Amino acid sequence: MPDPYRQPLISPPPPLPAFADNYLWWLPGTHGPLLVDPGDATPILERFGNAASLTAILLTHHHDDHIGGVAALLERWPNTPVIAPHEPRIPFATQRVSAGDVVDVDAYRFNVIEVHGHTRSHIAYHGHGLLFCGDALFSLGCGRMFEGDAATMRASLDRLAALSDDTQVCCAHEYTLSNAAFAQHLMPRNTALAARIREARAQREAGKPTLPSRLSDERACNPFLRLDDGELLATLSSHLGHALTDRDATFAALRGWKDGFRE
Repeated sequence: MPDPYRQPLISPPPPLPAFADNYLWWLPGTHGPLLVDPGDATPILERFGNAASLTAILLTHHHDDHIGGVAALLERWPNTPVIAPHEPRIPFATQRVSAGDVVDVDAYRFNVIEVHGHTRSHIAYHGHGLLFCGDALFSLGCGRMFEGDAATMRASLDRLAALSDDTQVCCAHEYTLSNAAFAQHLMPRNTALAARIREARAQREAGKPTLPSRLSDERACNPFLRLDDGELLATLSSHLGHALTDRDATFAALRGWKDGFRE
């Protein structure tokens, strides 16, 4: 999916850590930060509590570790626009968006992409070379299917995989190394994956996030974006004891194995 807007590409500031492994992404705005999925208000208030306002809050889905801080932030900044999917479990939205909508806030423009599967109303925001994808796509992995089936989730990830190579994947959890073990089990001869794991280990040892990742690296290394990879299919078929019939069956088997995988 090509970026339909010729926006300047930007690099996001380092995300704010929250809980055990969440990242709260933000971008600088004219009158205050633009926030993405602020599940915890405390890091936001500690960093930006003196700001006169917030530019906006973008929400990808309704899980509490993504929206749990919004109420407290609205107490501090009550006029903040809150942009969210059409989801009644997100009660404080001021603007509802869905696939194909465009979000213009301050100097930013984002295209809304439907990425249902983790939840039935999950969306992502894409613009300026950035992809805020919540829990749909992770570095070297993807979200669990809580409210969707394999065909829905696979189609959602295919939409994300079609974005440009230089897209920066700003997902919401530091899962890269935990996902790496499963990916390497499936594709032990994938040299791009081995390089990505070395890079991620160095980043974590230096106390840095492994994110954002590049979409080109995810296509090269992430098993959930490589459903036609011969090595992956051979490993998965051996594990199942039979050949796989199509990409949806492959995705379902892959996600099911990952759900119970132990190193």
